[in-house]
Amino acid sequence: MNYVLTVFDKTGEKLLEESFEAASEKEAKVTGEKILKEKNYLETTHRCTSTKGKLVLFHR
Repeated sequence: MNYVLTVFDKTGEKLLEESFEAASEKEAKVTGEKILKEKNYLETTHRCTSTKGKLVLFHR
């Protein structure tokens, strides 16, 4: 399944939007957190959603 990771700044502007594939929601969460850590966005507002619209990861 495809997932989209999106990161926003405090004004709501998109800082990152990255798509990736994962076999499960658990794998998508781990992959999303890995990307956030690599790009130093762990503490920034972000979300990860599936192509079906399900929220897998969120931080405000």
